[in-house]
Amino acid sequence: MIVEEEKKIEIVDDNTTSESSTTTDFKQISNNSIATHPHWIKAICIFIILFLILALIILGMFILYNYKNRAFITNGIYINNIDISHLTKEEAKLKLTNYYSDIFANDITLTHNDYTTYIKTSEINLSADIDSAVDYAFGYGKNSNIFKDNFQVFSAMINGVNIMPNINFDEEALTKILNNISSELPDAVIQSGYYIENNKLIITKGSDGSVIDIDSTTKKIKEKLADLSYLNEIIEIDAIAKSPEKIDIDKIYNEVHKDAKDAYFTPDPHVVYPSENGLDFKISIEEAKNLVKTSEKECTIPLKVVYPKITTNMIGEEAFPDLLATYSTSYATSNTNRTTNLKLAAQKINGYVLLPGETFSYNNVVGERTISAGYKEAGMYQNGQVVDGVGGGVCQISTTLFNAVLFSNLEIVELYNHQFIPSYATAGRDATVVYGVKDFKFKNTRNYAIKLTCSVEKGRATFNIRGVKQDNEYEVNVYANVTSKTSSYIKSVTYRTLKQNGKTIKTEKIMNATYKTH
Repeated sequence: MIVEEEKKIEIVDDNTTSESSTTTDFKQISNNSIATHPHWIKAICIFIILFLILALIILGMFILYNYKNRAFITNGIYINNIDISHLTKEEAKLKLTNYYSDIFANDITLTHNDYTTYIKTSEINLSADIDSAVDYAFGYGKNSNIFKDNFQVFSAMINGVNIMPNINFDEEALTKILNNISSELPDAVIQSGYYIENNKLIITKGSDGSVIDIDSTTKKIKEKLADLSYLNEIIEIDAIAKSPEKIDIDKIYNEVHKDAKDAYFTPDPHVVYPSENGLDFKISIEEAKNLVKTSEKECTIPLKVVYPKITTNMIGEEAFPDLLATYSTSYATSNTNRTTNLKLAAQKINGYVLLPGETFSYNNVVGERTISAGYKEAGMYQNGQVVDGVGGGVCQISTTLFNAVLFSNLEIVELYNHQFIPSYATAGRDATVVYGVKDFKFKNTRNYAIKLTCSVEKGRATFNIRGVKQDNEYEVNVYANVTSKTSSYIKSVTYRTLKQNGKTIKTEKIMNATYKTH
């Protein structure tokens, strides 16, 4: 038993010895690893430090580069795929302005079935918001903190940034153009309408057709303009079927009907209110409606003019208290035909009232000089000769009026001199008229209405111009000088001088005249 225990003890000792040996080996290995560890740790640390230093140097150089180039747009920036890298704002705007000027020179093409039309971009004021786009591009990588800015700059250099500017246009102008195009479509709806001609109301009936869907077509155009695809694509017009509006006789009557207005004046303030003719249906509204129903394409409704009880020319001289100017010329009473013509022309003008700002036309007021109007044949100038013609002599009335107008300080609008100096006026003081060819016109440039009165009697044709004198009334002088004279012609210049308190305020040239000699 004792022997066995000893063995056991030995066994235990062996195990202990073995365990001790193992432990010793592990410690030796650990000590060797620790001995070599500082070398590679140190190398890693040095590498990291060098890497960080290099990175900081590169980052610093990158930051410094970006700082020095803050006056330029970052590399990798595009506007509508146009490279504007490393340009100043002004350079970028100039480059883009030239680009868009070329682009916007192209018309917008629209079609509807076989119909094609075009819209000029200038008609809708098409433009690109270049300034805002360039401002955004210039600020890219400059508007935040240093790290975010430089990250944006780096990202733009690697990946690129494309900015699309806003495209602007006048939608109101586009709508107006589309409405015009709508009326020009080959299958356009024809609206009913009416017009007045020779005291007749003519109503035309419309027909079914197409109109442009303004909202839908505008949306299409806007999309094509936004990405400039309109350059290469034809835009199909969106159209809808439509019938013409029904003819509304009551509405038409309200638009056509007008009550006559009597003329009147107020003394304070001194204002002349002119008369106005009225207009009415000559038949009842029910009869007019039946005419529209029974007609196919067009119907005619007769109209009647309703005259005022007091016309403008009937206003008495109390409305025109002051005589502004008077002028007379002489005529031979023995020439009865010519005298008749003078009186007819004078009667047309006598009592005529011209409101402030209105223009008087001799031919419009007197009318065409015809036999049916009562005019006789009398001597007149024609093709350089004195011949008998219908209305001969009426130029004496226009000449007399011309001189009265000059002394009234009214504006001359249209004026012609005769071929020869007439017997009733001196050079530069005449006004010839030929219906449909030459007219005498003047404008009432005064603050109040004026009234023209004319008389032809006892060998004197006289014009009086009446109105209201103004606070700054002028003394008017008129004179004409003969500037040259030969065996074949005479030349003259006509002037009007305005004076106040004996001092000349203004001198104006009225006419350069050239006459043939007899």
